[in-house]
Amino acid sequence: MACISLGLPDDVVESSGVGSPVSPTSSMGESPTEQPPKLKGRQRLLQSLQRMSSSPSLAKRARSSSTGYRGGEKASLSCISLGSQAYTPCVGNPNSSQLYGGLNVRPTAANEPGSGAAAPDGSARIRLLGMDAIANSSQLTSIPLPTNLQTNSRPTSRGVQAQGESEQAITTDTAPAPEEEVKRKTIDFWGDMPDEIKMQIFHYLTPKEIVRCSAVSKAWYKMCFDGQLWTSIDTSDFYRDIPGDALVKIITAGGPFIRDLNLRGCVQLRDKWQTDGERISDACRNVVNFSLEGCRIDKTSIHRFLLRNQRLEYINIPGLSGVSNSAMKIIAQTCPYLETLNVSWCTNVDTKGLRKVIESCTRLKDLRAGEITGLDDEDFMNELFKRNSLERLVMHRSDVTDQSLKVLMHGIDPEIDVLTDRPIVPPRKLRHLDLHQCTALTDDGVKSLAHNVPYLEGLQLSQCVELGDNGVIEVIRTTPRLTHLELEDLDKLSNNTLIELAKSPCADKLEHLNISYCENLGDTGMLQLLKSCPSLRSIDMDNTRVSDLTLMEASTRVRKRGYGTNLPRVGLRLVVFDCANVTWAGVREVMSSNTRLPRSRKSISPVITVQETTSTDRANPSSTSTLAASTASLPPATTYPNQIIQLKCFYGWQMTVDEHTKRVLRGDLAAASRLEKKWTDYMIANEEAGVGGAGARRRRRRAREAERLYNAVDEDGDGFGIGALAPLGGRRRARSGGCIVM
Repeated sequence: MACISLGLPDDVVESSGVGSPVSPTSSMGESPTEQPPKLKGRQRLLQSLQRMSSSPSLAKRARSSSTGYRGGEKASLSCISLGSQAYTPCVGNPNSSQLYGGLNVRPTAANEPGSGAAAPDGSARIRLLGMDAIANSSQLTSIPLPTNLQTNSRPTSRGVQAQGESEQAITTDTAPAPEEEVKRKTIDFWGDMPDEIKMQIFHYLTPKEIVRCSAVSKAWYKMCFDGQLWTSIDTSDFYRDIPGDALVKIITAGGPFIRDLNLRGCVQLRDKWQTDGERISDACRNVVNFSLEGCRIDKTSIHRFLLRNQRLEYINIPGLSGVSNSAMKIIAQTCPYLETLNVSWCTNVDTKGLRKVIESCTRLKDLRAGEITGLDDEDFMNELFKRNSLERLVMHRSDVTDQSLKVLMHGIDPEIDVLTDRPIVPPRKLRHLDLHQCTALTDDGVKSLAHNVPYLEGLQLSQCVELGDNGVIEVIRTTPRLTHLELEDLDKLSNNTLIELAKSPCADKLEHLNISYCENLGDTGMLQLLKSCPSLRSIDMDNTRVSDLTLMEASTRVRKRGYGTNLPRVGLRLVVFDCANVTWAGVREVMSSNTRLPRSRKSISPVITVQETTSTDRANPSSTSTLAASTASLPPATTYPNQIIQLKCFYGWQMTVDEHTKRVLRGDLAAASRLEKKWTDYMIANEEAGVGGAGARRRRRRAREAERLYNAVDEDGDGFGIGALAPLGGRRRARSGGCIVM
């Protein structure tokens, strides 16, 4: 309830003869049953008035008078309430007489100390209601405001100054204090982000994109060339586009953060190695994987870099003229953690330098020494035999002999088992062995691999022209984990090798087979191999005697790999170009098999649908509803073969085969079938065109008939013309059945 200001007339405020009756609950010394006299008129109005204070505490008597009460003038009330029962009286201690502007708060007896029963100045008295709750509390000096009047900012009185920290002024017309303006903080998303998160975001960019971002600002330039972004530098994708100065800057910026450094093909660093080679070597001291394949670097820079990096595990430096036995000596002294070393085609490296690496680097697992001289040295092979830590050994195009290969497998003077006539030696840990184009090898040396390489997975014996069935069969019978076999250009091989391969323990795991230019191999061995090797993924058999039967068998085996709803993928790659017995019919069989679906997948399942119909009877005009059941069929679900055959055949057919494969891989089997049918018609027409006499006349007659049907105009509306080609397998016009005019 709002406070209202009421000015009283002069005759309301009188002397002590006009007083307000004492409240029975707060009277002291009087009988509780005594009732005050009944008042009338203005005195009755004053009886129900209650003074309300805007301040919770009026502890002091000697406070300045309010502006509503002025000395020497008529008395008035500045803040009164007409509904006294709804509020708690806002007064101080009821036991003490509180006078405000000449008004006596409550009537008291004459003998009470400090009472104002008879005010000498004749001021009016105000009756206080609802004081029972605080009548017994003599220590209270303040009473809280009502709940609806309690605000965050307490009102202050106009023109009245506060006289203490605990005293607040009384106001008659208060206004809420203005609210403080809240300033919204501007969020700098990128600026407030931690540097670690920024670097993690930059890690998703390619090196080329990072270099482009460095031109945004100085802050970005500093971040883009931070070493944390260049822990791995692989220039295989952009080595042609980046200049030498920028590449040197990136390498030096990465500095000790670089762990993988692949400078394959960076010929632009040829001059930089001489000028900035020392700076690069000093900056990069923690490299683990290092590759300089295809680079041009001098011997001094290589030695300096190898000396600075003692944590190298992978070194790929093939074909570099600056790599010599001195570099092998440095590697042996400073790289104890080396696991992979590739020095193929390094003309200045031989087995003398490699022997130091073998003796010092006990963790070496991968040695690639293709075209390295001195591999016929039995002492070096014996050192490899003693170490027995290699899992990959590449010795292609080298001078390895049968005797050195035997030393590698058996050692020197091994103990021979009397029963099996085999050396008693621990098995080799080799998984990949490359001996292709080692012309000095024969069946006698290759037989030493039998029973000694049980973990072998990849074997390359291509272009070892002296090899025959005996050596190869002995090896494949004792290698149960073999998955890749290279037997290219071995003229002495026969179908017995393929038959034994189909019976070998590795038949289930064989994935890749290369028998190209083995002119004695044909369908006899390949059919058995295709039936026994379900995991085959690639077969190279160009320039062999295989025919269309092999292609048909391969198509059948691939179709047995199942069907599904996912798009097909290449499951078997066949290379059959330059095979005289392969015709277009076999190629067509492969194309047709790639799009063929089984009948079970083509079947359409019937579905019963219920339809509500409405009919009207003449006798009964009201319509009746009936349910009519009809049988419909759902379209078959989209089905594709899980795997298809990718074929490489005669160059004149290759473009058609490639387009057919693209359509199948994207799931458009209908388009692939149409292409295969048109190509078949084209090949048939070409065969007929090659036959003279009646065949040529038949071809011309068919051409004229086809031209007449395609160019016929339906003038009489008989339905002939283009639509008449449907019985002959031509393209049909869509039949909607709804529009007669069209």
